[in-house]
Amino acid sequence: MQGLPEIRIRFPDWIAGFVDFDRVYPDDEARMRVAVELARENVVRATGGPFGAAVFDTGSGRLAAVGVNLVVPHNNAILHAEIVAFMMAQTRLGSYSLASPGLPPHELHTSCEPCAMCLGAVLWSGVRRVVSAATRDDAHRIDFDEGPVFAASYDYLRARGISFRHEVLREEGRDVLRLYRDSAERIIYNP
Repeated sequence: MQGLPEIRIRFPDWIAGFVDFDRVYPDDEARMRVAVELARENVVRATGGPFGAAVFDTGSGRLAAVGVNLVVPHNNAILHAEIVAFMMAQTRLGSYSLASPGLPPHELHTSCEPCAMCLGAVLWSGVRRVVSAATRDDAHRIDFDEGPVFAASYDYLRARGISFRHEVLREEGRDVLRLYRDSAERIIYNP
């Protein structure tokens, strides 16, 4: 009988040279470009699915963490870009919540509206704001099932102080989904 497996999450090698943690990203568009370009690069380099996410310090505009979809390379259904970004942010900042005392407010920028799992994780992550590019419908058009997300889901989170902005650079986010749809590496892992 084998012992328990060790679980490790390895970022694609290209990410270290791709992101700039010292740069200031002054607005939603600049921050969203990071998430969308991470998604695009993940598709172009065939290192995962067509989704990217980034967590920023809201006030300073500094990048706290990034995530790309790693479901297929790690054989792990929860490794969506948003979850990976939350995990990196909490590890880098040394806190299980990005809303812990002493931490500035943080926000998530994601190349597509969060699926049901990722939207639920928003509450526990501690981010106070979520900005998205492509829509759930855009993801559905290439056969991704985003799960049970309802208007009430957003209402619940808003009532807990989390704000949302949708369709920032939507066309760029949709372009990445189309790129994935047309790629030879395309795997729809949640049909």
